[in-house]
Amino acid sequence: MVKAAQRAGRPLRTSVWLEGKAPRGGGTRAAGGQPSGLDRERITGATVRLLDAEGLAKFSMRRLAAELNVTAMSVYWYVDTKDDLLELALDAAFGEMRLPAADADRDWRHQLRALAAEYRALLVRHPWLSPLAGRFLNIGPYAAAFSLAVQRVIRLTGLPAHEQMGAISAVFQFVYGFGTIEGHFIERCAAAGTTQDEYFRQALSAVTRSPDLGEAVHRSADLVEARGGDTVEEMRDRDFAFALQTLIAGIEAMVARGRPG
Repeated sequence: MVKAAQRAGRPLRTSVWLEGKAPRGGGTRAAGGQPSGLDRERITGATVRLLDAEGLAKFSMRRLAAELNVTAMSVYWYVDTKDDLLELALDAAFGEMRLPAADADRDWRHQLRALAAEYRALLVRHPWLSPLAGRFLNIGPYAAAFSLAVQRVIRLTGLPAHEQMGAISAVFQFVYGFGTIEGHFIERCAAAGTTQDEYFRQALSAVTRSPDLGEAVHRSADLVEARGGDTVEEMRDRDFAFALQTLIAGIEAMVARGRPG
């Protein structure tokens, strides 16, 4: 299907960060001559809060304007499109992560675990983030800082240059998937008005009664019991740590394999 921008003869927008426009600051006036009191930073912050509270599906420029107590046209003075605003919100969320300093501890394993934990927490905190991370180029300043930190840590592993992006993909696509599922599960439990543990027990009890799923459920129950049978959160933390350690061990093995005998 041909998009509207193509039909109108305009090039498709690739990223708000590639538009070459300076952010419009405060001190301007909204429609009707009344001071808007807005700037891009305030609008972006409100967007993040609204996305956290109501989710991506319910977000609209009209809803944002109501939250800011301004007209929708006032918002459009600072951003050209809804997608531009979502891309700004995406990068603002990336700014929440604590990144290791360039001169931090040279132990790449420690730094990699820290970066993975920060990314996972971000995805859980903002369930709307994962679909946007796959939709946009994600080249804002905070996302770029995260990317550079990851690249610097992976260089410390000793992997040859042609293998480093593969290692980054292995670790952070795993974290993306893990954090996305975790965030959506937590969101689902909150919407259902129940705790994660209650939801897990109810779901497990329901599927246990299904004759078609009996064997799979019993085998899964054995696995749950083997890993400690603690809370859902504790089991998930243990799974994440073990999976990440497996990936780190894989990187170590690949580095050792590349060393001369």
